[in-house]
Amino acid sequence: MSGGAKVAGCVFCAALEQAAGAESLVAHVGEQCFVIANLFPYTGGHVMIAPRRHVGRLADASDAELLEMMALSRRLESLMGELYRPEGFNVGMNLGQVAGAGVADHIHMHVVPRWAGDANFMTAVGETRVVPEEPAVTARRLREAFSR
Repeated sequence: MSGGAKVAGCVFCAALEQAAGAESLVAHVGEQCFVIANLFPYTGGHVMIAPRRHVGRLADASDAELLEMMALSRRLESLMGELYRPEGFNVGMNLGQVAGAGVADHIHMHVVPRWAGDANFMTAVGETRVVPEEPAVTARRLREAFSR
């Protein structure tokens, strides 16, 4: 799909439509993109940035969408630095199902705060997730930080 209107069945499109709801994992809605807490985080604070428009490939994203994704990544680096005090970040995208994209037809960039000795290996080795913060709490904390 080349991109455009919201698509039924897309978790990102559905989340954006419900962004104002009390249970929403959406932390921020920008002009082109939005920030959403990952429902299955690798660490506390794991979020994703997705275009508001349903876009399945980088080639189909507009320059404005791509620029805002990077601007939001930079802003999240700063906000998360204050909120979570991480020692580093993973920032990246998985394009396509075979590349590991859980949602393959709506591009999104992961921003994952990291600490020395965090438990990221537990997912791969122990098939267990160790996350000190629920995604709804992540969304609330970041929503408050974005509004300052």
